[in-house]
Amino acid sequence: MTSCGTVRYWAAAKAAAGRHEETFTASTLSDLLEQVRQKYEGNAAMLAVLARSSFLVNATPVGVRPHHEVVLEPGWIVEVLPPFAGG
Repeated sequence: MTSCGTVRYWAAAKAAAGRHEETFTASTLSDLLEQVRQKYEGNAAMLAVLARSSFLVNATPVGVRPHHEVVLEPGWIVEVLPPFAGG
């Protein structure tokens, strides 16, 4: 079941996307990330940032869980966190 939610971009992801957040409709984190990659298909900087970022779903770290197993509940918030310098 797909639901609407918000993607928030931080640091290099925000710079590459040119915005802080946007809305999508998706059922899993994998589905969402595929949509984001399609939207930014011609943006090499954004695709590179996505490839090395970690993600929070509703403030919970995704960690090493397979993205297709991370279900997005209605009103979800996914935060895209690129690696930060200095720890």
